[in-house]
Amino acid sequence: MWTQKKRAIAALEGKQPDRVPTFELEFQLTEELFGRSFRRPSEASTDTEFREICRHNAALYVDVAKELEYDIIMLAVAGEDEAALLETGRHIKDLVGEQYLLVAHGDGTFAIPDGNTMLEFSYWLHDHPQEVHEHAKKMMNDAVERNKRLFDAGFDGFALCADYCFNDGPFMSPKMFSEFVTPYLAELIAAIRQMGAYAIKHTDGNIMPIVDQLVDCNPHALHSLDPMAGIDIKTIKETYGDRVCLIGNVNCALLQTGTPEEIDHSALYALTHGKPGGGYIYSTSNVAYKGMPLENYTRIWRIWKENRDY
Repeated sequence: MWTQKKRAIAALEGKQPDRVPTFELEFQLTEELFGRSFRRPSEASTDTEFREICRHNAALYVDVAKELEYDIIMLAVAGEDEAALLETGRHIKDLVGEQYLLVAHGDGTFAIPDGNTMLEFSYWLHDHPQEVHEHAKKMMNDAVERNKRLFDAGFDGFALCADYCFNDGPFMSPKMFSEFVTPYLAELIAAIRQMGAYAIKHTDGNIMPIVDQLVDCNPHALHSLDPMAGIDIKTIKETYGDRVCLIGNVNCALLQTGTPEEIDHSALYALTHGKPGGGYIYSTSNVAYKGMPLENYTRIWRIWKENRDY
């Protein structure tokens, strides 16, 4: 008997479940779908309000998962707030038990710096490489310890959401990436695997110059396979599909501005080339973000439903 969690695990392990699983890193259209929005736990002024917000969010996560037939529930709103993740996750378990794969943020590697710190970060890499390594090691170790606590509390996996790439390539050269990111990403993923959890490595942009390094780090899955940066799921599937689960590739930009025909083509292309043999989870190439027309998202959801069965 397939459950949502079993179906997601099968795909993450490169196997073929009864149908293609689906989920989103974030579904921000809850107001349009249900007339309710997620609330920020950081806005709570008392412990009672904090618990009420977490209970509200848990119920909304479950409603989204049931309505859209998701197989994974990703707790995006709580972000890195461990207390909020634990409280919200506990309420989800109370509502649905082990029905869904429960996932939280769990990265601890360098990501693209913001525009205010990019130059300073670049100088730091060049002038103080040993200090950079020490900081990278600490970030990774802190993430491992935090992930262990969440796993012990019932979380099943971690979305490693440090973004590495722009549309024209990674924010570091492949050589620098191999020095300052890859060893720590590999160690983080190894720790996640050792505890019995699942690692989904997310990054937008053109991953092709570093995709070998990402796959060699041995995540269970790669997300988002960004078509806006020229990532072709057909090529990725043919080259790496026997080593890593693939997630995403439905073009977010088209969901905002594309014609119905363009949206359909992107959704069907992702399914056609991601689905064969298993090891694929259907999603957009980023998130279902606020401002995206709900009818466009439900359009790709219907296409998935019509074509999901193996």
